[in-house]
Amino acid sequence: MQDYTVHIVDDEEPVRKSLAFMLTMNGFAVKMHQSAEAFLAFAPDVRNGVLVTDLRMPDMSGVELLRNLGDLKINIPSIVITGHGDVPMAVEAMKAGAVDFIEKPFEDTVIIEAIERASEHLVALE
Repeated sequence: MQDYTVHIVDDEEPVRKSLAFMLTMNGFAVKMHQSAEAFLAFAPDVRNGVLVTDLRMPDMSGVELLRNLGDLKINIPSIVITGHGDVPMAVEAMKAGAVDFIEKPFEDTVIIEAIERASEHLVALE
């Protein structure tokens, strides 16, 4: 059992719920956030968390979210997911602090393994 929470940030409710269900069924503690702004307001209270955020969202993109977290000195291992990715976007996400960049649709094992790898960064943050 993991001792961290996976925070899912995606503006599409069906995506959030589907990912949350799959992760919960695989033993992860999950918290859903409907927007980057909602997570940003919650982020100062996050302890032992991994962030999975969509790249393209209406008011603030996943990359902008990562930059804002960095500006606030909030260190949370982050994975960016997208249905419309390319190499420049992936590079931008990594420069903003993402530990992984995954294109939708993805297999359950791909996101699970990415989350587990991201969680290894938690030890360094404590």
